[in-house]
Amino acid sequence: MTHLRGRSVLSLEDFSQSEIQDLLKLGAELKAAKRGGFEVQRLKGKTIALIFEKDSTRTRSGFEVAAYDQGAHVTYMGPGGSHIGHKESVKDTARVLGRMYDAIEFRGFAQEDVETLAKYSGVPVYNGLTDEAHPTQVLADFMTMPEFCDKPLHDIKFTFLGDGRNNMAQSLAVGAAKLGMHMNIGAPESLWPDADFTARINAIAAASGGQVQFESNPQKAVEGSDFLYTDVWLSMGEDEHLWADRIKLLMPYQINTALLQATGNKAVKFMHCLPAFHNTETTVGKDIEKRYGISAMEVTDEVFESEHSIVFDQAENRMHSIKAILVATLG
Repeated sequence: MTHLRGRSVLSLEDFSQSEIQDLLKLGAELKAAKRGGFEVQRLKGKTIALIFEKDSTRTRSGFEVAAYDQGAHVTYMGPGGSHIGHKESVKDTARVLGRMYDAIEFRGFAQEDVETLAKYSGVPVYNGLTDEAHPTQVLADFMTMPEFCDKPLHDIKFTFLGDGRNNMAQSLAVGAAKLGMHMNIGAPESLWPDADFTARINAIAAASGGQVQFESNPQKAVEGSDFLYTDVWLSMGEDEHLWADRIKLLMPYQINTALLQATGNKAVKFMHCLPAFHNTETTVGKDIEKRYGISAMEVTDEVFESEHSIVFDQAENRMHSIKAILVATLG
């Protein structure tokens, strides 16, 4: 994996098919090593700064545990834990942290910020999520799929349902196109990605033999799918006044038992990057039920808790895929 040493991971668009496959293979090997008790620490003495403009469960724990397992140390900087973007520019922060740390993770809003960190820090920078991309999640997802499907990735068909413009839909589309997969995005036409993004994805897919298609009919979109994937209908930072419109637009795309059956595949699996609004056991869930009279949004509790759901396998694989990135770029 020496060919990836020193690389930043900002978007999967920056990586070739073989490089993505190498990261997935390494993630599976590191997972087996951890479970088997024979993991070798390759990052002793390394230090990693974790910058979080957005709170997190899986991204933070994934980076912290992955670093710990490999012998590295991390410094967590939460939403109020640094001057970045407030009293100090991203460019200046990059040049400070690059003198002190071996790598930087950034989870925030603007893709431009993570790119600036990579440009000026002089060390590898990892995108833990921006408004445009979520590459560590997609690596975990594509690591998870072969664990539950006998097909190679390039033969897998999966469907994303919901807001086709959000960072997960677009990141999954990039990854699917790179790996030659067949992906459908089931969404209202008003929530499809823009023409520039679609053109880029089509060009990538044409080169790999993959296919990314858009479909407004949810039942038609899921036909023959091996996996159904969804995400929250309103992303962190979006205006909460948009809930009413999103619920009205996207309720037909809710993943429920009827939509699972519409795949025609009894072995279909359900995926979600989490957190998911599948019940009223959260503050947001209670508020949505009170305001709009629904107890679940993008997925029903029945599906979320069913044998079709592999969401917690995905969540675990966040740590293994993140570890692969750290070992490949720093080891």
